Amino acid sequence: MNKRKKPVWDAEQVRSLRGHLKMTQDGLAEELNVRQQTVSEWETGQYQPRGASEKVLTMIAERAEFHYGEEDERRDGD
Repeated sequence: MNKRKKPVWDAEQVRSLRGHLKMTQDGLAEELNVRQQTVSEWETGQYQPRGASEKVLTMIAERAEFHYGEEDERRDGD
């Protein structure tokens, strides 16, 4: 079994993933089967994704080859 570091879905990571996917808050909300307000609350740091939403965000991120949880070290050289 391949163990990966569990991503932390904070406001910045959710916003970054949505940008990577080129989606609106409405679009991401529809994909996750949550309300647009929920995505907005995640992106403002009012709440963090948990449970099923957290798992689905991780699956979407991996399929989209989104490098979540990595510090800005990769961005500096790219």
